[in-house]
Amino acid sequence: MTDVEQAAGAAVERAVGAPAASGAPRGTRRLRRWPRWRRVRPGTALAVAVLVVIAAVAAMPWLFTDGSPLAPHLDRVLRPPSLAHPFGTDQLGRDVLTRVVYGSRQSLATGLGATALAAVAGLVIGMVAALTGRAADAVVMRLVDALLALPSLLVSLLVLTLAGRGSGSEAIAIAVPTALGYARLVRTQAMSVRKSGYVRAAVCLGQRPAVLVARHVLPNTVGPLALVAAIGTGSAITSGAALSYLGLGPEPPSPEWGAMLSQGQQYLPVAWWTGVFPGLAVTVAAVAISVAGRRMHHSFAGRSAG
Repeated sequence: MTDVEQAAGAAVERAVGAPAASGAPRGTRRLRRWPRWRRVRPGTALAVAVLVVIAAVAAMPWLFTDGSPLAPHLDRVLRPPSLAHPFGTDQLGRDVLTRVVYGSRQSLATGLGATALAAVAGLVIGMVAALTGRAADAVVMRLVDALLALPSLLVSLLVLTLAGRGSGSEAIAIAVPTALGYARLVRTQAMSVRKSGYVRAAVCLGQRPAVLVARHVLPNTVGPLALVAAIGTGSAITSGAALSYLGLGPEPPSPEWGAMLSQGQQYLPVAWWTGVFPGLAVTVAAVAISVAGRRMHHSFAGRSAG
């Protein structure tokens, strides 16, 4: 066989994804070419579907309910779930489904905003610790370790005490303890990339430090941080609901899931739906985000290993 024929055979093998002259069964070759999206696990597909529904509800709540989340109706107080009110009504006669739907926007905004703030702050702190010398690294990381030794809820309460109540203050209060963990991750990843062979080769070639950071260190650090932040969004939503449950979130009568759970708690013996459905909304959103984020993390980790 000539060199041209060998090259042509290799090209055919790469195109079909299996050896051209192998005796592999046709079914095996079909399995190798089976589309990746058809091998998605049912749990992951369900989580993604739930996230799509939650995103649509948060973006366009008026498509899912035509009621008002704030207007009281004292003639229909604490009505059980029915066709007219699938989630029942609360102590002021407001439709619980309507309040859960409109509360999704505020709860998701708090969770996503806190995650974004934590990711940016953690990236800056971690990069400063990894790239500015041993003295700065020691000072920054010892401070981070000291703050991480405190319970995250205590740190959030301290931030809310200083900043006051509100959605913005709540997002900052959640972001501060989360950013500390992200900073440690970024610092570890940046130190690993900094000591890698290709970065040392770039240094030998005379590339400037700013170019090294922009081309090598930062891209290889942002990816892992984004994956961890995607998983952490569910925890941020849960933390926001916890702070609102304690009365430190948005002012009532704002339809926020944690606040609704807190208000409905005292009516659980006679009207269980006032607290159960907001609690289910928090749980479903957090679990769906966590499942989808972990699956995405495993997919990227497997691709990097391969």
